[in-house]
Amino acid sequence: MTRPAVRPTSPHEPHPARWRILGFLGVAQLMLILDVTVVAIALPHIETDLALGREALTWTVSAYTLTFGGLMLLGGRITDLMGAKRVMLAGLLLFTAASLVTGLAGSAGMLVGGRVAQGVGAALLSPAALSLVVALFDGEERNRALGVWSALGGGGAALGVLLGGLITAGPGWSWVFHVNVPIGLVIAAVLAVLLPARQASSAGRPRLDVLGAILVTSSSASLIYALIAAGERGWLTALTGWLVIAAAVGYVVFVLWQRRARSPLMDVRLLVRRSVATGAFLILMATALMIAVFFLGTFYFQQARGYGPLQTGLLFLPVALATMLGANLTGRVIGRWGGRGPAVAGLAVAAIGMAVPAVSMHPVSVVVGVAVAAAGTGAMFVIASATALGQVAPHEAGIASGIVSTFHEFGASLGAAVVSSVAAASLVGNTLSGFAGGFTVAAVAAAVGAVVAALLTPGRSRRGEEAR
Repeated sequence: MTRPAVRPTSPHEPHPARWRILGFLGVAQLMLILDVTVVAIALPHIETDLALGREALTWTVSAYTLTFGGLMLLGGRITDLMGAKRVMLAGLLLFTAASLVTGLAGSAGMLVGGRVAQGVGAALLSPAALSLVVALFDGEERNRALGVWSALGGGGAALGVLLGGLITAGPGWSWVFHVNVPIGLVIAAVLAVLLPARQASSAGRPRLDVLGAILVTSSSASLIYALIAAGERGWLTALTGWLVIAAAVGYVVFVLWQRRARSPLMDVRLLVRRSVATGAFLILMATALMIAVFFLGTFYFQQARGYGPLQTGLLFLPVALATMLGANLTGRVIGRWGGRGPAVAGLAVAAIGMAVPAVSMHPVSVVVGVAVAAAGTGAMFVIASATALGQVAPHEAGIASGIVSTFHEFGASLGAAVVSSVAAASLVGNTLSGFAGGFTVAAVAAAVGAVVAALLTPGRSRRGEEAR
């Protein structure tokens, strides 16, 4: 049996199996993204079977995304120190094992604990996989590869709701987790053969910044808990205020620590680069809006309208197609137009789409409006990745990928937490006002984001020049 895919290549020679590797890495990343949204369609059934309250239900989404995002920078740093192949395979196997445990959950504690373990595996897998993509491709090929990567992520998120409906209506909600097990094992076996062995880019065995990871994760947990609790305790209560203050202080301490640590979790100077900061902002907005839509939509259709999980999943099929279409079209034009125009257009389209169900809560209006918004958010995924990663040096690829993925998951946590609280009246009652309020908040956020993107996003850069 020959194994030509692992032939050594020179630094300037493209790897012969790079597009096949991209396909398998894309499927692995797709599992991580699906696990955010495939769960959304199953939430009403999980709520019934495990007797979950609204806060526990929200943590079923946020425990995964918060751990995923909070440890992403550490995962990116481990990737730079230990090598992307090794870290990617370890993360994939951990995620696969945690998926098995989560599917077997018989209580809220086991469910949330399994979601945390899934998040740890995802935090290792995602930045390592994206680092491999950046390293395997160069020039215009890199833009195309990032476009494919983003389309898988954005479209996969919408597709997850459809798959969640099929699985929940069939073998049951536990299989939205169990399905990851055979897929994860097959991908791990194939990529162990295909991926080239690369040396870790470390010198002098620097330490891992565990304290930095604890600071950023605990600060984010405080903020997310404040947003979730606000739905029942109120937005202006002392608890909400103190939790937000604690989060802000934690983030400040994290930045100060990064400037003093001998081996910091991240180079804060990288985050203040205009291109990386813009990419982080755009990916946070895109993911927050996307998760808000799925969270609101699945409860609106199943709880308010009485539709089954399969019918609800099918109603999200136009959303999946619109997301992939937006990502694909943006990937084709961003090289010629730059990021600023598409970024503003994507957020403006998202705002218009969100405004439709905010005005009319008819099922047709919700599907049409959400599909329009999905085209805008699909475009945002491509713009965010290309803007943040298009100019980074190879030795910065792991941590830059970690930054992008961190803000992706924080966006998911924020989106779920905010709309859960805004729509609390509809989630626990029979009124539609909470759903309308959630879509209104999303539309306003997208409109404000379009203004910020117009001011922040770099224009088209000359070849080889860093956008400042």
